[in-house]
Amino acid sequence: MKIDVLGIKFDNVTKAEAVSRALECMSEDGAKYVVTPNPEIVWMCRKNQELSEIISGAELVLADGIGIIHGAKILGRPLKEKIPGIDFAEELLCKMAQENKSVFLFGAKAGVADKAAESLETKFPGIEIAGTENGFFKDDAPIVEKINAAAPDLLLVCLGAPKQEVWMKENAERLNVRIMIGLGGSLDVFAGTVERAPERWQKAGLEWLYRLLKEPKRIKRMIKLPLFLFVVIWHRIRGK
Repeated sequence: MKIDVLGIKFDNVTKAEAVSRALECMSEDGAKYVVTPNPEIVWMCRKNQELSEIISGAELVLADGIGIIHGAKILGRPLKEKIPGIDFAEELLCKMAQENKSVFLFGAKAGVADKAAESLETKFPGIEIAGTENGFFKDDAPIVEKINAAAPDLLLVCLGAPKQEVWMKENAERLNVRIMIGLGGSLDVFAGTVERAPERWQKAGLEWLYRLLKEPKRIKRMIKLPLFLFVVIWHRIRGK
């Protein structure tokens, strides 16, 4: 079932259900991709029809951000739960490790993916790191060739939004993968170069505030959250 939040249709699933679907995709034909929009991405889609269509074409559209959860509730169409992309990926990797499946890490600055690989191998014994590649490139072809040669079960694309979503859509037909996930700055978190909010902040739905306090320059991006909620409330008042 899909839940519409300002034109973006989110899958109304739990994290466990999303992980189960991703594992199913690994045995199916075709390269599918997963997106995890937050209010900022939904706001981008309101002015970017191409991005909106790319998001709509994803196999799974997961609610990454408490703002999406609040927005859906205000609209009278509540979602089952918030599914941060990094939590979804970790749970998926945990399941994959039990079957010795492989993952390719793509994105971030030079060296970060390698550090993330070491961390993931320690955290999830049994996972196979099929390869790594940083996110600074001019030509897609060598990247696609390297990924195809590795033939991973899962591809993590961490280029930041909306670049990663566009990249996955444009290269899906050329890639020898079954499932890929756009995960923003998650490789930095896996590598330990960026600290995630403490668990109590996450549970309180204040991870966005923690990141803002750590990186005040994000204020220009965060201003979209109250704008997003204002438009959601306006839609509810108008009965949309």
